[in-house]
Amino acid sequence: MTSRVNGSNVFTYETLVHALSGAAGSVVAMTTFFPLDTVRSRLQIEEGHESKNTLAIIRELIAKEGFLTLYRGIVPVLQSLCASNFVYFYTFHGLKILRSSRHQSAGNDLLMASIAGVINVLTTTPLWVVNTRLKMKGIETHSEQSKSEFNTLYEGIIHIWKTEGIQKLWAGTLPSLLLVSNPAIQFMTYEAIKRRIGKICGATAPPAIVFFLIGAVAKTVATTVTYPLQLAQTKLRHGHSYHNLSPDAGTLQILIYILKKHGVAGLYRGMEAKLLQTVLTAALMFLAYEKIAAFVFRLLLQNRIVR
Repeated sequence: MTSRVNGSNVFTYETLVHALSGAAGSVVAMTTFFPLDTVRSRLQIEEGHESKNTLAIIRELIAKEGFLTLYRGIVPVLQSLCASNFVYFYTFHGLKILRSSRHQSAGNDLLMASIAGVINVLTTTPLWVVNTRLKMKGIETHSEQSKSEFNTLYEGIIHIWKTEGIQKLWAGTLPSLLLVSNPAIQFMTYEAIKRRIGKICGATAPPAIVFFLIGAVAKTVATTVTYPLQLAQTKLRHGHSYHNLSPDAGTLQILIYILKKHGVAGLYRGMEAKLLQTVLTAALMFLAYEKIAAFVFRLLLQNRIVR
């Protein structure tokens, strides 16, 4: 799928194509499956939905709040996702070039994906903190954080900085750093399976459905392993509704509280919607990414930019 570029540094057309293709692919996928992300957020934040399935919650939200509530906050989410995936894909593929693609292995992919994840978390967490506030705007919690007085990413960043302090823009950073394992496992699995498929297919490009299925498998593995941390991350960013727990509770305190009150099942609350949303989104994202990148590389080759 990739073509080699002159020079061993990360500032190449190849790395830029991967980054832009990853960003574009993520926007296509998230736009398609955004209502599932809305359901996942509601399940993780609000009480009372435990016994309902994804379709039932979608119907309930439409009946109570209107169809458009399923797409509440989609613009800032797409903006953040675009920036986040650009950073991640650029870093990941840039590091792969520096390490030399001749020595690709699952271990190397895991290392590169982990480093890319850390860089991504440290640079884009403020965007996701504001996103969580915007998406859950108007929902009551134990804290006052959900009563947002902003409507855009820029307004949100400035508002939180001025009213709550700059440290609040990095709320949930610890679980986010731990969750670097999620995309790291995902990319390691994806690249490993893709290499196997590549050997089987040889010079023939695999059909589109293959990339979709590889992406789905990779994301299923990653999400299942790391879901409790994702739940804690959401509550740290938005503010939890546990009246017997301090509003400033950390990751471990939240996880222990949920475990004591709801058991192991509580740590996987919203898992159905999360798996449905992330697996489908990741699968479509990888499919779009591969196809966009292949198309752009063909154009560049035709114009003799990449050799």
